[in-house]
Amino acid sequence: MKAAHEELARLDYEPVRVERGYAGQTLYVNLSSNEIRIKPVTDYMKEIFTGGKGFDLYLMWHAIDGPIAWDDPRNEICISCGPLGGTPAYSGTSKSIVTGISPTTGSVMDSNVGGHYGPLLKFAGFDAIEIQGKAADEVIVVVDGKLHRVTIELAPHEAVNSYDLAEQIHHMYADTPAELQAISVISAGRGAEHTLIGCLNCSFFDQRRSLPRLKQAGRGGLGTVFRNKKIKALVVRALHNRPRWTIAQAPGEDRA
Repeated sequence: MKAAHEELARLDYEPVRVERGYAGQTLYVNLSSNEIRIKPVTDYMKEIFTGGKGFDLYLMWHAIDGPIAWDDPRNEICISCGPLGGTPAYSGTSKSIVTGISPTTGSVMDSNVGGHYGPLLKFAGFDAIEIQGKAADEVIVVVDGKLHRVTIELAPHEAVNSYDLAEQIHHMYADTPAELQAISVISAGRGAEHTLIGCLNCSFFDQRRSLPRLKQAGRGGLGTVFRNKKIKALVVRALHNRPRWTIAQAPGEDRA
């Protein structure tokens, strides 16, 4: 399946280090023009908008010039997690916020989702991603933090439905079994093509079950926007040195 991919656009980027919760840049992808570019994260963005929903709304505000319909190519899907994203010391930090103009309300809707896409996107070098435009054919957008490369690729043969697709993509982009956990996939599935309330599904690899599991961004029909743009999947791979978290042991205390 991977051999059948046709690369429509590619951006190679320099690796960055996450400092104080920020990678310091966001990623812009336009599926109509096959444009990929990097935008800086300013101190103003960090101080006023912080991350998560704030970054998403900031990016949408500057990208959409006036009222538009949900299926207008100018509509965006934005995904971000805050500066605590991916920090194992706190619960819930795998969460990301997705925003876009909703098919159900006609206004901006946000939905939070678990899974590992947001934190892995940050580890790959980006605090947020915004997807604008509409592809002519089924595409995947791959953010590869191992190769430091972003690509838009035609993906004709992969499944569309999320459970099958997530399993295919995790194994397609993992070079070793250990890398299965370093990949996350966002997808929507066939159901989102036939309803205004389609969900987005975000994967994480469950090592005990040896398969990807899915979390949902279920509010507002953003999965419907996703499939309207002919996105089959957003993929991220990020390899990083995870710190070892230890708990101090009191003298004479047995933790066996």
